[in-house]
Amino acid sequence: MPSRRRALLAAASALVVLAVATGCSAVGAPGQAGTAAAGTADSATSATDPATSLQAIAPVTNAKSVTGASTATLTTDLPPKASTVDEPELPVTVTDNQDTRVTVTSADRILALDVYGTLSSTVYGLGLGGNLVGRDVSTGFAGTEELPLVTQNGHELSAEAILALRPTVLLTDTSLGPWDVVLQIRKAGIPVVVVDSHRDTSNTDRIIEQVATALGVPETGARLIDEVHAQQEAVAAQVARIAPEAKRDKLRMVFLYVRGNAGIYYLFGQESGADSLIDAVGGRDVATEQDWKGMRPVNAEALVAMQPDLVIMMTKGLESVGGVDGLLQRVPAIAKTPAGQRRRIVDMADTTVMSFGPRTPEIVAALAAAIYAPESK
Repeated sequence: MPSRRRALLAAASALVVLAVATGCSAVGAPGQAGTAAAGTADSATSATDPATSLQAIAPVTNAKSVTGASTATLTTDLPPKASTVDEPELPVTVTDNQDTRVTVTSADRILALDVYGTLSSTVYGLGLGGNLVGRDVSTGFAGTEELPLVTQNGHELSAEAILALRPTVLLTDTSLGPWDVVLQIRKAGIPVVVVDSHRDTSNTDRIIEQVATALGVPETGARLIDEVHAQQEAVAAQVARIAPEAKRDKLRMVFLYVRGNAGIYYLFGQESGADSLIDAVGGRDVATEQDWKGMRPVNAEALVAMQPDLVIMMTKGLESVGGVDGLLQRVPAIAKTPAGQRRRIVDMADTTVMSFGPRTPEIVAALAAAIYAPESK
């Protein structure tokens, strides 16, 4: 197995371990399976071109002089949906990401489960959100709160909960476990399609293509890929407008994963996905610059040496340590950096900040707005 592939799988596994260890779970009231996500499309805010939200922004004159924390908030409640969607043409036989041949005969009852919430967003983007019958704890877009939860203790799959929903297809990856549950579902006769587990800003098209092919809507998938790419390019142009251009002026950033109640403090570096996110918002990933690979426990000496101007965090993670004041007390090394001295912490909802996929453009746009024009929020 190539070294990069091993690193990616190790990173995904590390994230699962972190999430399970925190006991991070959400309890949702079971709703009518297969109707909730589609039923909210009229009442929730539909996704629009995320670049529009950046066009009117006047960035701060000196991004390094900004003080205070800010929260990145999406302007939409729903993932982007392809402009035109097709009915599934099934059955189809696919070779999944583990070289397993799988035949899907029905997309009427879909489970799309991963640690990031990407796969359910992708199913929605393909126009099949109304066919989702359950959710993982990372799925948080409008309407899905009514779907039964099939993960427990954070991101641990429950075979009993999955089988009770009688799915006609399960889309997943290697970021969830235990793997014996996946094998049990497959043994029960339910088609299980395993897709790419890596997440960053560059492989959106691969995720969409794999999901669309498995659900018998390849043309819808191609359409969604083109539309999301166009949004990414538009957002990138706006970020280039508002972010400092010269390397010396770019904000030095790090992504910190925290669960204070479990004593977990991890710094994300190269090949974690956070590196591509920081690059997309026009920052310098100083963890990667110092050869910090994957996800590793915080090292105070290394963090001080990185001297970040800004720290990106998950909202619940920041809350778990009592906000910025609590973070500076629990991780004193941050107080010795420009980010700590200026209290420059930018947080974003756990269910979105690392989900990537079709929501990548709006995630990047929201973070860029919170970083370069916090007063506009």
